[in-house]
Amino acid sequence: MCERDIEQRLVTAVKAAGGWCPKFISPGTNGMPDRIVLMPQGKMGFVEVKAPGQKPRKLQIRRHIRLRTLGFRVYVLDDPDEIPEILADIAGGA
Repeated sequence: MCERDIEQRLVTAVKAAGGWCPKFISPGTNGMPDRIVLMPQGKMGFVEVKAPGQKPRKLQIRRHIRLRTLGFRVYVLDDPDEIPEILADIAGGA
């Protein structure tokens, strides 16, 4: 399974849960997560999608730390079986 397949499964699952999962593009700021997950009642999180077994690059890790320091939820997804848990965490978050 490639990164694109996992990313599409995430988008489909978010939509089925009543949310929206746009591609996150930040010109001039490399290393930002691939997707923003927007769930009902203002719940949101960032998701970095990777192929199975792949890890984020150093710059991506720095961006994740910065976002988490600001209070945002950031996830690294390399297994589609993790999608329900990620969505439950976002939807149940404060």
